[in-house]
Amino acid sequence: MDRIITADTVITMDPRRPRAQAIAVSGERIVAVGALEECRAALPQAEVEDSGAACLLPGFIDSHSHPVLSGMATMPPAYWVAPWFCPTWDDVLAVFRRAIAETDAAAPLSFFGFDGLLQQHEEPTAAVLDEIFGDRLVLVFGNSGHTSYVTSAVIRALGWDRNPPADPVGGFFGRTPDGALDGRATEVPAAMALAEPVLSAIAGAARPLQGAVEYYVLMSSAGITSTSELTYKTPLKTAYETLATLPSSPLRITLYHMSTETDCGAPFTSHVPPTMLRKQGIKLWADGSPWVGNVAMSAPYLDTPATRAAGISPGVTGERPMNYTRSQLDALLDAHAAEGWQMAFHVNGDIGLDIVLDAFARALDTHGLSGTDHRWRVEHIGGARHDQFSRMAALGVVASMGPFQFHYWGDLLDGQMFDSAVGAPWQRFRDAFDAGVHPSFHNDGSVSPPTPLLNIQTAVTRRTSSGTVRGPEQATTLDEALRAQTINGAHALGCDADAGSIEAGKLADLVALAADPYTVAPEEIGAIAVLGTWLGGERIDLDAFAAASGQVDDASLAAVRGLGVPGCCHHVAAVAAPAAAS
Repeated sequence: MDRIITADTVITMDPRRPRAQAIAVSGERIVAVGALEECRAALPQAEVEDSGAACLLPGFIDSHSHPVLSGMATMPPAYWVAPWFCPTWDDVLAVFRRAIAETDAAAPLSFFGFDGLLQQHEEPTAAVLDEIFGDRLVLVFGNSGHTSYVTSAVIRALGWDRNPPADPVGGFFGRTPDGALDGRATEVPAAMALAEPVLSAIAGAARPLQGAVEYYVLMSSAGITSTSELTYKTPLKTAYETLATLPSSPLRITLYHMSTETDCGAPFTSHVPPTMLRKQGIKLWADGSPWVGNVAMSAPYLDTPATRAAGISPGVTGERPMNYTRSQLDALLDAHAAEGWQMAFHVNGDIGLDIVLDAFARALDTHGLSGTDHRWRVEHIGGARHDQFSRMAALGVVASMGPFQFHYWGDLLDGQMFDSAVGAPWQRFRDAFDAGVHPSFHNDGSVSPPTPLLNIQTAVTRRTSSGTVRGPEQATTLDEALRAQTINGAHALGCDADAGSIEAGKLADLVALAADPYTVAPEEIGAIAVLGTWLGGERIDLDAFAAASGQVDDASLAAVRGLGVPGCCHHVAAVAAPAAAS
């Protein structure tokens, strides 16, 4: 169907024509952008659809996420206990008690979002959880996604009370002095292994895709039209195919296969069109999470009440938190570089980043990829040093960055976790743009809620959730921040020929906003109301998507929409376009 979509203004992210009034769409693709008359000339018979928006932008792109797993972890029947919903450990305990009261005593329970730093409590062991839940299968995921905590019943279900396993490559289990498991696991291979009995029980429920559908709705409601799965494994394929083929499916998905899976280098085939679902690369983990205390840093963690409450040991971690030796990294890159996959490395600390860039440089040279458009990626890089960005650029490495790290944890990073010289400039946006590493922004799935507009606000203002400005020299311009959430995100995912800007030939993926970001105060950008999205020129109907799934009832859908943007703008009401002068 041909149509022309209009708005008060269109921000195209195309530097050749940054603003427009209308977009002409034929089928799924844009054929003209400009004044209404120009678009009518391109499609004379097309209907004109007024979006009702103050501003249309390319659909937001979250370059690093985990939609299905995030939905399973955070949405009903799971409970989301992240710090923006449960600021203290007492709040977490209140949710635990509510879950016990409102569920059958035999049902497994899953919670997501424990954060020792923000909730000021040490990691819960099986002994602690047993006192609360008794002989019940219970899983608590750490908010970083790098840790999990379970009851003794889970350990028994795995048979690991009698035969504790060795630590997997890239992860480790917490243990008692005699070597038995204590209910804690750190890093993805160990955390997922310990979580398996509870996740399997939930997945076997009557509505196994309920959480995934709800998380798709949550991401779309935030204005996102394209995202990624950075912890893909083959058993998730059916879920992603099912979601992609539902009416009004709101998200295009790019897959990155976990390097710990034996088939991670295998080709990907699907009946779903590659514009909706495609495999792009391989995901690897170099170090851990800043909030757990296991990132490979040259600067010391401080000894403060905050770090002591979270059980983070003071001092320099150095190379100790690395999940792989350098030789193991080299072997992994050698095994898959020739297959043509884009490599994506989770790394937060500066020492970890040095090691990853060393490994990249050797592998790129060895496999004849130096100087090519390989777009190998580094994820998060919160603790990166100034000098490392120019090296990334020289290697052709692109950076996927997380403004949420600075927004939610910035007040702790600056002076409570690290010295101000390290914590205040955490997430060095200015350095990334100046070096030309095509920085994109993400929310990392359930590690923080999907909040692209809040990401943009944070990059422009350098304000934390308390409203405090830290590291202002690392602020971006609004144009740069918008690029990071649109065209740079497409560049990171390798789909910039199809998405990320409003240009003729590209897919008509759009987000409608109630205000032009350039017309509101920078500290209120995160509160701009999202009015809806289009995918391939079709306005997304989230009610139709949810209904077609057969997984979500009206009450659950209303609860998802009521989540809002936690921690945004000090509870400023959603910003709409200014009223016209009388």
